[in-house]
Amino acid sequence: MTDEAADPPDIRVLLVDDDPLVRAGLRVMLDGHALTGTGSGPGRRIRVVGDAGDGDEVPDAVRAARPHVVLMDLRMRRVNGVTATQRLTAEPDAPTVVVLTTFDADEHVVRALRAGAGGFLLKDAAPEGIVEAVRAAADGDAVLSPAITRRLIGIVKGGAGPVDRRRAARSRLERLAERERDVAEAVARGGSNADIAEELHMSVATVKSYVSKLLRELGLDNRVQIALLVRDAGD
Repeated sequence: MTDEAADPPDIRVLLVDDDPLVRAGLRVMLDGHALTGTGSGPGRRIRVVGDAGDGDEVPDAVRAARPHVVLMDLRMRRVNGVTATQRLTAEPDAPTVVVLTTFDADEHVVRALRAGAGGFLLKDAAPEGIVEAVRAAADGDAVLSPAITRRLIGIVKGGAGPVDRRRAARSRLERLAERERDVAEAVARGGSNADIAEELHMSVATVKSYVSKLLRELGLDNRVQIALLVRDAGD
């Protein structure tokens, strides 16, 4: 027997981008990066377990590498990131997809998020921001800052969305209990679990439980889709 705690499992990352220089740069940035542990315990490490140069290579790469997180380029030659995300998230036990783009939030990003991506990053984000995004994605948190969330909300509200979608979204949210609706609306504002816990006077564990319940009851893949559903239902 040993008193030493077992090392936490690595966060396995797959890189998908049609630019080999981008893939190489991300690999150098991420591979082997040690995350801070809690208390006296060791931290997790990020391990890049594979890469792909186009969306049509993603299924085979995922099966071979078994990543926890996929960093997905949006604009690729044969199969774009939106289509690749749709195909991937339709599979059971799919990894979390984080969209990488050189553009700010636009309708292509919204389409990827509706398809099941757990968030998005700009390629020129600071290295520490990309590392934190990988950690958040692996932990099941949304990879969206409040500022980005507000930008996405503006796109969703500004678009000519179908009236039927708004009605359907409102109908789904009306089935929620009051406290569930409070949590859903806080998620839509871009709050982290800790932010929501403070705002609604809950424990972080209770917030996580509510988010998990919302995903089950609403039939959604991740908290970003909760936010989009709330915005679809808005005025």
